[in-house]
Amino acid sequence: MSERILNGDTVALLKECDSGCKMATESMEQISQMVKNQDMVEILIRYNQEHIRLGEEIHQYLNSAGEEAKDPNPMAKAFSWLQSEVKMMMKGDSHQAASLLIDGCNMGIKSLNEYKNKYTDADEKSVSFCERLIGMEKELMAELEKYL
Repeated sequence: MSERILNGDTVALLKECDSGCKMATESMEQISQMVKNQDMVEILIRYNQEHIRLGEEIHQYLNSAGEEAKDPNPMAKAFSWLQSEVKMMMKGDSHQAASLLIDGCNMGIKSLNEYKNKYTDADEKSVSFCERLIGMEKELMAELEKYL
């Protein structure tokens, strides 16, 4: 099987989307362990699974071109983890969990839109992945609003 050839913007956008999926799943997994509201936990499990599935699709598309996936920035990842741990220990209720996750969704949406606008030569499929991820983040935010 021959490798697919992807242009630089396509690869860059895919890597950012892959990293975003990983960051989101790590945050949801971390926070869902501290949430006591079962309905909220079920929402997080469902969206985590959706992010994992999308991340796998992105990863396969990258692999088809012989490209490696991108892990989230270690500093951003560490800061996010620490911030979540501290805030959830101080006031670990559903409101705090929703607030943290909504903030993360907002940051993700902003970053993904910036990348989509930056990598204008990205192919249609990678733009579609990006838009699906943005849509998931918006849907998750909408479902979490009732906990604020």
